[in-house]
Amino acid sequence: MIVGHLALVAAALFTGAAFYINFAEQPARLGLPDAAALAQWKPAYKRGFAMQASLALVGAGLAAAAFIQDSDWHWLAGGVLMLANWPYTLIGIMPTNRRLLATREDAADAQTRRLIANWGQLHMVRTGLGALATVVFFWAATA
Repeated sequence: MIVGHLALVAAALFTGAAFYINFAEQPARLGLPDAAALAQWKPAYKRGFAMQASLALVGAGLAAAAFIQDSDWHWLAGGVLMLANWPYTLIGIMPTNRRLLATREDAADAQTRRLIANWGQLHMVRTGLGALATVVFFWAATA
């Protein structure tokens, strides 16, 4: 059962990081001038992507192991929710990421700000997926 608890920890860490991005970092970023907001977003995105991508994979892998161990469908469902962050990011968010990464800070303008604001809205889905996975893992761990 320890594997399931570790999946829960990975999902909770993922969700906490995603929540922090949406409710602390993103509003602070949007309070900056356009060029500074973009300059802050770029390295934060790269570090956040590495951390959250890893947590999503680890959480899904641990959930698969817990499912094999317990045969409880909740672990599988939570793992699918964690793994869903990958295709959502690649299909739903990556076009915005690419446009922002391709924009030079000295060329940032109102359109750049709209893209950063839109990115924050898109990122909320990742927060939701992580929160749902955390709830499902908690349910499985306490059943």
